[in-house]
Amino acid sequence: MMERMNIKMKFLFVWLTLLQVVLAVPPPGVANGGRKYPRPWFPVWRTVTVTAQGQPGSTACAASTGSSSSKRSQSVELGSPDGWTAQHPPVISTRSDSGSETQQTIQAVSDETLDGEEILFSDETSPALATGQQPPASTGSSAPDVTQTPEVTQSASTTSNTKPTSTTDLGGINTVSVITSVNPSETLQILPTHVPVESTNTGTIATDTPSSGYPTSQPLITSHIPTPTELISATASVPTDQPSAPSETVSMIVPNIFAAPVSTDPPPAKIPQRKDHPAPRIGIKSAGPIGTNKFYNNFFLGNQTSPSYLFPYSVTWARGGGASGTWGMAISHVEANQRVYGQSDANSGAARYYINPIGIHSVCLSAKELGPETVLTSDNLTDFSSLVSLRAREGGQPVVQFPLVQGAGFVTAVYNGGQPVIQTGIYFKTVTRASKEAKEGVMKYRLHLEDGTTWLVYAYHTKGEGLNLQVVNNGRAEGQGGYYGIIQVAKASDGEAEKVYDQACGTYAVGVDLSGGVNGKTGTYRFGFRKQGMYQSPVAQFALPHHLSSFDDGTRGKVTGVKMQTPTKGVAYLVLADSWTMVEGELPTGIGFLPWSAEAGGEVKGLSSGVKTFIKSVALQEVSQDMLQQSDQNSMYFSGKALAKFASIILVIRDMLGDEALALTALNQLKQAFARFAENKQQFPLVYEGGWGGVVSSASYVTGNSGADFGNSYYNDHHFHYGYFILTAAIIGHLDPSWIPANKAYVNMLVRDVANPSAADQYFPVWRNFDWYHGHSWAHGLFDTLDGKDQESSSEDTMASYALKMWGTVSGDQNLAARGNLMLAVQARSLNSYYLYTESNTVQPKNFIGNKVAGILFENKVDHTTYFGTNIEYVQGIHMLPLLPHTPMVRKKEFVREEWEAYFSGGRAEQVTGGWKGILMGNYGTIDPRGGYEFFSGGGKGGEFKGEWLDGGASLTWYLAYCAALGGL
Repeated sequence: MMERMNIKMKFLFVWLTLLQVVLAVPPPGVANGGRKYPRPWFPVWRTVTVTAQGQPGSTACAASTGSSSSKRSQSVELGSPDGWTAQHPPVISTRSDSGSETQQTIQAVSDETLDGEEILFSDETSPALATGQQPPASTGSSAPDVTQTPEVTQSASTTSNTKPTSTTDLGGINTVSVITSVNPSETLQILPTHVPVESTNTGTIATDTPSSGYPTSQPLITSHIPTPTELISATASVPTDQPSAPSETVSMIVPNIFAAPVSTDPPPAKIPQRKDHPAPRIGIKSAGPIGTNKFYNNFFLGNQTSPSYLFPYSVTWARGGGASGTWGMAISHVEANQRVYGQSDANSGAARYYINPIGIHSVCLSAKELGPETVLTSDNLTDFSSLVSLRAREGGQPVVQFPLVQGAGFVTAVYNGGQPVIQTGIYFKTVTRASKEAKEGVMKYRLHLEDGTTWLVYAYHTKGEGLNLQVVNNGRAEGQGGYYGIIQVAKASDGEAEKVYDQACGTYAVGVDLSGGVNGKTGTYRFGFRKQGMYQSPVAQFALPHHLSSFDDGTRGKVTGVKMQTPTKGVAYLVLADSWTMVEGELPTGIGFLPWSAEAGGEVKGLSSGVKTFIKSVALQEVSQDMLQQSDQNSMYFSGKALAKFASIILVIRDMLGDEALALTALNQLKQAFARFAENKQQFPLVYEGGWGGVVSSASYVTGNSGADFGNSYYNDHHFHYGYFILTAAIIGHLDPSWIPANKAYVNMLVRDVANPSAADQYFPVWRNFDWYHGHSWAHGLFDTLDGKDQESSSEDTMASYALKMWGTVSGDQNLAARGNLMLAVQARSLNSYYLYTESNTVQPKNFIGNKVAGILFENKVDHTTYFGTNIEYVQGIHMLPLLPHTPMVRKKEFVREEWEAYFSGGRAEQVTGGWKGILMGNYGTIDPRGGYEFFSGGGKGGEFKGEWLDGGASLTWYLAYCAALGGL
């Protein structure tokens, strides 16, 4: 009886099998691997697991419907004699919720894949793909070697319509569950078929400039300056034994210009101290002063979820939101073809802006312990790096930590016993684990995402078990149990890049030691990477274009062929080295206080007697203006500009016109005007606040307006504001060295606030404004913004560096003078790549360099505009002011000519009005000094020169003397 029953059951089984084979017909348009209709072409299906028993021996199998576009999850464990499964594939039936039935054939995957990897997950059921091969190109589903991602065309956030097939709680993010088949040889995890999969790789963009902390007033002193009713008389007597200020020694040798602090004294007693600041220190664990203009600031501003830009990667704490819904750190990298461009200018044809989409969560590093109570804290905050920790709850120990360093080759996460979770908002296409370690102790996973990109995951455990990832669904993979060690993520463009990452994995930088020296006109600076992990491996860091062009031979030899697009600074190349050395061979040691010409090889101050007589008549009028009244502004910025204007006039009177008595008489008035600030008796006195560690205007404390004085109280623009004061002090000290001792502490306080070189100074952060990685400063202070830090005026950035150089020279601080020289040389290199564009510029997009200047350069976008208007003279002019001796070194003649031809030639300059006209014509004087002199002397087409063409922070005397000297008049 039992035997007959078995025969009947076998007959029934064979009959059902044949029926299923007959009915196994793919939908229209899908046969032969074609894809006529977009996925999905049927509703969501539920999965039935079928297990067949056979002879000993096990083979993991992948489901196939004959279409590489199908996405069905199956878990099948088949035991069979060798070769049986391939010849007689079993049949599995799945039934939809509506009761309709379809069939598919299971094909075996060999125990050993072709590339020696285990496929942990695949959304394709093609056996070729399951064995590590790409399916035929006709299927349209292969992941290309070179990333090709759709270009974003509008500010829109893409969300997925995918419906989960399980009840797994993933924070409201729609994903698809996966069923896993495990056998002794490998693990195979496959996504269900017939589910909508839409890659969320478009992100969002913010095309408006930030408004918080940025007033719309112009950076010119536009108040009426009355004609003096009485001219100043030269009443001061010239001392016969006046000492000379120290001068710069071109041959000086300084071994490490970054070693010694400017000072470690507290701020002068006239500067009151307070412990509070309007911007709270959210989640900061570090004691002492904190960098306020750094790439990591968004982690402790606002709701802590705006991106931080490492270059080339950006990282974001998603805080349970966004495309992935992760509570961990989302990693993104944007290719050039994903940028969004603004409308093209009708005249230049250049795009008004370009911007990179944000909110793309390519790979996310998280932990299962993290959730709605997660808190983010920041520690070890330096000028190049920070340590960001995610804690499961307030007061808890870090579950996962991220040592973030500018230019990092990997995004590294350090796990302290948490259960790793890797997520994506783009969705896994395949997940594979290499059967061979990348290097001893380092496991490697390869993530192919739905947008065609490939990301590598390396895991180096320091104790316990290694990382054993299990794919939960197409948006989430989890480690098994607690994990101690590091997980590193890198985006790989091709197989060669992967080989380089294999070589570098296991090691990561946690900080950078900056050092450097000068020897005559040659300066060097060095990044020494403090590293952890596998110490025998070199550190992988990305170098920007201005680094690459200044590397010494040793560093240049360690540059690899791995390159990645950065958000706003061209293409970066990966360097495998524990340190970099950059060389600047033309330090501006020959540039002093007087007009300078590269063609003349130094300063030019000789003037004809007739020109001297004319300029002196102008100087006498200007120096007779009320210095006390004009510098009595409610803004440190405008006050500094007024003081620097009068300093330049007095400089010309003594050093170019030779009238020492008049100069000394005017200098005494300038000293009185400066004393108001040294004694801290201006309208909004300065205050040292210990919340962040710095000297700020009290304006925002008094008014409650964060944008008061251009946001000075929130650390906006400090190098601009204080740079004018430092420059004024340098000129006063040059004219009267006896003034320096009594004012040195005040001026050095301003120097320390913007450019403190040493952590030994406990009152100010190291390098608040100047960014030695990017090669220029950031003006943006304690305001949370989606597109990162920014800076508008590149010329005022170099003004600050020039001021440091000159104050260091006259005050006898050789280190400071040398740093100023090196900063100017670095800026001349970097600004001509990122801010100032000739036709030969290969760093910025071709359809943007026609703008000639950046406008506002953010970390994530470049916008050819200003915060105070879009007039072309505003946008170009903000990169011209002030005109100083070093200006031609940075704004080279080729660039100035191209910019003039593009925007101001053919009579267009005559249409410019107000103080911008003087700024524009002063800039023109660098390429045609005689034409500039003709304009400022009243002999130009405009006839008599009008006072309204001067910025209240600029002097006609200086413009005339500058152009006359360079023009040989």
